[in-house]
Amino acid sequence: MRRTLYLKFIIAYLFFGSLSFISISAVTSSLLENHLIKKKTESMYKEATVIAAGRLAQSYSQDTSLSDIYTNLLSLASYQDTEIWLMNTQGEVLLNTSLDYTTEPLTTLNGFDPSQLVGSYYQRGTFFDYFSSDFLSVVAPITSNYNTKGYIAVHYDLISLEAEKNSILNISYITLIIIFLLSLIILLTFTTIVYFPLQKIIYAANEYAAGNLNYTLPVETNDEIGYLAASMNYMANEINKSGEYQRKFISNISHDFRSPLTSIKGYVEAILDGTIPVEMQDKYLNIVLSETERLNKLTQGLLTLNNYDDKGTLLEITDFDINAVIKNMAASFEGLCQKKQIGIKLIFDSRALYVKADMSKIQQVLYNLIDNAIKFSRTNSAIFIETLEKHEKVFVSVKDTGEGIPKESIKKIWERFYKTDPSRGRDKKGTGLGLAITKEIIQSHGENINVVSTEGVGTEFTFSLQKSKTVMSD
Repeated sequence: MRRTLYLKFIIAYLFFGSLSFISISAVTSSLLENHLIKKKTESMYKEATVIAAGRLAQSYSQDTSLSDIYTNLLSLASYQDTEIWLMNTQGEVLLNTSLDYTTEPLTTLNGFDPSQLVGSYYQRGTFFDYFSSDFLSVVAPITSNYNTKGYIAVHYDLISLEAEKNSILNISYITLIIIFLLSLIILLTFTTIVYFPLQKIIYAANEYAAGNLNYTLPVETNDEIGYLAASMNYMANEINKSGEYQRKFISNISHDFRSPLTSIKGYVEAILDGTIPVEMQDKYLNIVLSETERLNKLTQGLLTLNNYDDKGTLLEITDFDINAVIKNMAASFEGLCQKKQIGIKLIFDSRALYVKADMSKIQQVLYNLIDNAIKFSRTNSAIFIETLEKHEKVFVSVKDTGEGIPKESIKKIWERFYKTDPSRGRDKKGTGLGLAITKEIIQSHGENINVVSTEGVGTEFTFSLQKSKTVMSD
């Protein structure tokens, strides 16, 4: 398409012109000739029958009347641009308007057979070999008392018909040329509105392919071409953002892997070269173990997000009691809560509340949210976990009374590897993937998760789940 679309359009344009010319030359010419023949022969036949039925033709046997008949026929022939004959039944031509008047028969047609005149009101040819070229001929019998006394024959030269046809065709050709020239407006319109913008789009595509994603396509029309250009600009911008995100992603993941690996390497080397005495090795080996667990957790988080990105994770949807799952999850944090002197308060509308979801994935969501709440809560504070049924949905909220999230960070907390400022990052064991995974899990269920936070007051995460229709809550 790149270099041939315009050429194809021009070829189609020329083909249209050529086909139109051929149509006029062949089809129109044939149709026009048939029309002219039909019109002319009908006029000639009407004229012949009127003459044959007239008084002069009825009395042509009287010598004194032949001169009068000739004069009348001559005027009619001149007006109709035809050649009119008066013939007897033996095929003798008594009068011929193309010749001078005489009282003697002018000629006798060889093989004249009136029966050959039956079947068509006109003939096309030399009329019993009289003419040297083709003529249109009509013959009307002169009858009296049911007896045929002679014939009136009217002839028209096809050369004159051809000239008339050509004059009309010339008008058609001129009209075609005018239409063909006017249709150049379509070609010019196509060039301006389609071809030139397409060239710009092709140029932009080459720029994007070469890596110049900052190039802006200068097409701003409101038609389909403009929409395509806007889509390409949007696509390039999104790809550019994706590239920046990938660079940021690699930078973040490199940092998060490098820190624990540096610690592990430093402690292992110190143990091997004796810098760390034997009696202290257990302490630092536990630190190494903790760092390896952090690396494992980071790797598992990346694998989880990769599965959601590829849309390859299938949900095992079941009906289960969300309140029971929350109780069990809260119990698993009992030791950590006691250590930080944090209490977890459960607020349920009913003893059991059944939802339709993937239980293991929802357990992971609850783990991430409760873990975050504990991580950023103050000592001697409380975490509130509440479930609420509303409009065939179940809403689960996890609320802490900790430091809160800065306004500028609210929209960024769902990004992978994002961590707020160091004042909030006292716990360096986080991977920055928990909330990203949480959001992916909730969205894979077709539900939503929201956050409300006030600095110095606390943070509340709320997500929705589909209420089970098969099992009712107590």
